[in-house]
Amino acid sequence: MKVAIDERPLTSGDAIRGIGFHTRELITHLEQESKRVEEFKFEVVDFEKADLSKYDIVHYQYFHPHFLTLPFRKPAKKVIVTIHDLIRLIYPDAYPAGAKGYLRFLLQKFNLRNVDAVITISETSKKDIVRFLNFPPEKIFVTYLAPQSRGITVLKHEKDIKMKYQLPDKFVLYIGDVNYNKNLLNLAAACKIAKINLVIVGKQASYNDTNDNIENASWIEFLQKYKYDKKIHRLGFLKNEEFEAVFKLASVYCQPSLYEGFGLPLLEAFQRDLPVVSSRTQSLVEVGADACVYMNPQDPQDIAKGISNVLQSKKLANELVKKGRDRLKEFSWNKTALETYEIYKKVNS
Repeated sequence: MKVAIDERPLTSGDAIRGIGFHTRELITHLEQESKRVEEFKFEVVDFEKADLSKYDIVHYQYFHPHFLTLPFRKPAKKVIVTIHDLIRLIYPDAYPAGAKGYLRFLLQKFNLRNVDAVITISETSKKDIVRFLNFPPEKIFVTYLAPQSRGITVLKHEKDIKMKYQLPDKFVLYIGDVNYNKNLLNLAAACKIAKINLVIVGKQASYNDTNDNIENASWIEFLQKYKYDKKIHRLGFLKNEEFEAVFKLASVYCQPSLYEGFGLPLLEAFQRDLPVVSSRTQSLVEVGADACVYMNPQDPQDIAKGISNVLQSKKLANELVKKGRDRLKEFSWNKTALETYEIYKKVNS
């Protein structure tokens, strides 16, 4: 069985986002699997340049509902595509497609006829794929993500990093993008209510200017309210040692999202023994199980209550850390790669 996986998420703007992280870890562990299983041949190629007809299976790692990410003609014997989420279809007002985008959406649905299986990252996303794309549920397979597989950096300069970014002794940490569904306006409002500083880590968080595209509307509003707020720290993209230091310095992690396809930062917080407050939304509850304090993301008062409860109770924080460690045992990239390999075998049979 000869399989090709698309390398483009590693070389595009997605390289430092969730899709790039997923692709990188999956490739690393599938390569290990191919060394273990002699009949499994695995290659990483640029799907725009490679001759895909020579493979038994080609695996597209990216699907966009409003852009043509799938081919019109079937390029190989079997085709698999990973669809991480369909958030753009869930919130059409925040992510308007326009006439051209809607036409491309219809073409993308048409091109799915060439797909033999869809891989997605949560049962929540699977339901969305059935609902919005009318793809047969029996051909959709869920393989969970996992936190970074390499060891966590041993810190030597934690105080220097605290001083460099002028971080307070206690703060709420958020890591990720600044899109509408991330709900940062309500998180900031909640931190004001709870009277605690907020630290936001992520490349987009450093942006002070942006165009007036409607997709940027929530971030523009955020900047209007908090751009010069000294208790809202927007650190941008951090290299590994700084990333680890900020995690260690944080008092609590909060994932305020209105909706997610998975919720990887929850696992990253569990991995670093940081208590978590999370939105009570389907995929985040699916990932976090009993290891989080859950709140209503639409209500800043409820978010603030969840944060304050964790900050004021060392017993609760310690219980969450313990449950987080236990929950983390359910997720690993070795497991994800093995499940992916089993899907390849099933599709190729």
